[in-house]
Amino acid sequence: MSFGERERPVAEPFAAHAALPVEPLSVRVADAIRLTGIPRSTLYELIAAGAIDTVKIGRSTFILYASLKRLFEKS
Repeated sequence: MSFGERERPVAEPFAAHAALPVEPLSVRVADAIRLTGIPRSTLYELIAAGAIDTVKIGRSTFILYASLKRLFEKS
């Protein structure tokens, strides 16, 4: 080891991935349609009614996955 270098701790491979959630935080509208089978127009009606939570990033709309799950738990 040369001057100024520090020994880095050895990390377990994929150790950081073990703590990641299995479910996604959000999905795009097209993915929500595929996952749920809800027609696009009905999905947008549910969004407008506040039954499904969304996040806009730029021009993209993301639907919170937990919100989709709640929708089906209510049914």
